[in-house]
Amino acid sequence: MIGTNLRRRGVAGFGLFTLVMVVLFVCLGVWQLHRLVEKHALIAALSERLTAAPGPLPAPSQWSALTPARDEFRRVSFAATYESRPDAMVYSSGSGIREDISGAGTWAFMPARLPGGETVVVNAGFVQNTMQDRGQQDRAVARLVTKEPVTLTGYIRFPEAAGLLTPPENPAKRLWFTRDHLAMARSLGWGGTPVAPFYIDLEQPAPASGIPKPGPLDVHLKDDHLQYAITWFGLAGAVVIAFAVWLRAQRRAAAFRE
Repeated sequence: MIGTNLRRRGVAGFGLFTLVMVVLFVCLGVWQLHRLVEKHALIAALSERLTAAPGPLPAPSQWSALTPARDEFRRVSFAATYESRPDAMVYSSGSGIREDISGAGTWAFMPARLPGGETVVVNAGFVQNTMQDRGQQDRAVARLVTKEPVTLTGYIRFPEAAGLLTPPENPAKRLWFTRDHLAMARSLGWGGTPVAPFYIDLEQPAPASGIPKPGPLDVHLKDDHLQYAITWFGLAGAVVIAFAVWLRAQRRAAAFRE
């Protein structure tokens, strides 16, 4: 009798553990399916924004209402004048959104003045700059500062936050490792006039030299959620099978002892 009670408790305990694990794995699988739907909606929205005809730059009165969810990668066209102020370099080992960029280099971030006097920071393009040479980028961006307005077409982007392992900026070289244009503006004195809370990834025009190199964006988001969902559902099924095999073995052992 005591042995039977112990076996029943063991079956009940293992059964409860199996139920908890199955519920957990199924919930994770369902969550991945929800993420799949959300990711596909995001890909569709970004693709639409990237291929849409460029619209006007939002007016300064609208800047505070802009959000990454609604406005990231919006394509815009506007007139601005590059300012004769220190530019900033942002180191990059490559690009996940520019198919024409490979290898290490720097992005040239520059302040541009709008007709109303406000400042918009522009990522003017990529500079092949393996050693983050300050002089190399200075020579590249100097040609852009003509003191004449130019029509710029590009994409609205929002600043990045530095990660735990992100190196700190190097003020002496005006070198950053995250695209935080607001931090650059504070450090390099791009203020004095309102600075837009977003920056522009420049698509065109490209300088005659091709450096810095602007270009169109092509966002490729990782989409493994269906694979993850199948994995979680598979684990749930495996746990059920393992419990069934174990339970069958327990019953055979009990019948043999009897």
